[in-house]
Amino acid sequence: MGGSGPFIPILGFASCVVFIYLSFGDLWPAYPVGPAWSFVQRNGTRFLLDGKPFYINGWNSYWLMDHSADYQRKHKASAMLEAGSKMGLTVCRTWAFNDGAHNALQVSPGRFEEKVFRALDHVIAEAKAHKVRLLLSLVNNLKAYGGKDRYVKWAWEEGIGLSASNDSFFYDPSIKKYFKHYLQTMLTRKNTVTGVEYRNDPTIFAWELMNEPRCMTDPSGDTIQDWIEEMSAYVKSIDKNHLLTVGLEGFYGPKNPKRLTVNPADWAADLGSDFVSNSKVSHIDFASVHIYPDHWIAHRSFEDKLTFVSKWMLSHIEDGHHELNKPVLFTEFGLSNLNKDFQPSQRDWLYKTVYDIVYKSAQKKGAGGGALMWQLFVEDMDESNDDFGIVPWQRASTYKLITEQSCKLAKLRGAIEESQNLKELCLQKQ
Repeated sequence: MGGSGPFIPILGFASCVVFIYLSFGDLWPAYPVGPAWSFVQRNGTRFLLDGKPFYINGWNSYWLMDHSADYQRKHKASAMLEAGSKMGLTVCRTWAFNDGAHNALQVSPGRFEEKVFRALDHVIAEAKAHKVRLLLSLVNNLKAYGGKDRYVKWAWEEGIGLSASNDSFFYDPSIKKYFKHYLQTMLTRKNTVTGVEYRNDPTIFAWELMNEPRCMTDPSGDTIQDWIEEMSAYVKSIDKNHLLTVGLEGFYGPKNPKRLTVNPADWAADLGSDFVSNSKVSHIDFASVHIYPDHWIAHRSFEDKLTFVSKWMLSHIEDGHHELNKPVLFTEFGLSNLNKDFQPSQRDWLYKTVYDIVYKSAQKKGAGGGALMWQLFVEDMDESNDDFGIVPWQRASTYKLITEQSCKLAKLRGAIEESQNLKELCLQKQ
């Protein structure tokens, strides 16, 4: 018994160290140090990586930061990034915002929750470890995760807001000051896992100003246009390394003749955005478009919806080439399983339609830069899923479509030999 005296405090100290490591493991990262990454760039209508065309087969998982902020759910984000990489997917779009909601990143204007910022640090480090790049969206037009509505409420509660309308987000000087402070904090954040400032990290493929901007109180489009010009210039004044996009749905505004021939319906021209003029802003590097035929033309047959998708995509790719001289990235596409006539095979047909148009554009060195499906999950995530989400390996035909697109685009770029995942995925298909 006497000989165990000094062993007890040593054991206690060791237990304490183990506890700290398990609780704050990110402080001692075990990420492999691989070859240095380059930033994705663009030259005219094409994305470039290391001087070669970079075609994107990617996906959306909006929830990565939110799950990484909870110890019990953190592994889901890592598992999703690993799974995406094994499918040959190159870019994941996810939220880099949570304003005043559960697990808020920005608790109030200019006040940030360090625990949640460390969760985003973790997501970026995990993405790099799995050779996936991130498209980070900076604020929501919708109310989910705070959005522009939360900014307006903050200003109103402080007695400095010009209007209670959530569209005042785009023109109220106080709110624009809030958002610029957020942008500066985000872009200059030093990752606690990697030690790299976000603005200097090529793991980030690009920034997105806003998810689906709309300004219903000014259908002319002038308000959103002014906001894009101001905020894009501000982002580029801080971060000249990364690409920048708006986050548009792709609708044509009231001054564009395509509103009559390409928009899904008359209402689409009255949302305060215009695909061409918004994307032409000099600091915007590429155009973004969404694809939701079952929401936009719900009354039409499924065959008509696929016809619309083809026309919609080809129109925007044409604009990228002739009007913008910029790549066009289809940053969301999906099909709801709540449609009364829904069949899983319909989702496959939509994916195939989107993928074929992207691939044909890439073959012709066109402006179609890629597409990101909405959205992917791993198992046991029903609480975060919506009517568009899938666990891709649960349906063999869908998984095959996704991975074949990865291989086709990688082959065009001559990139299969550059990735062990691509070699295992694509060479066995030959």
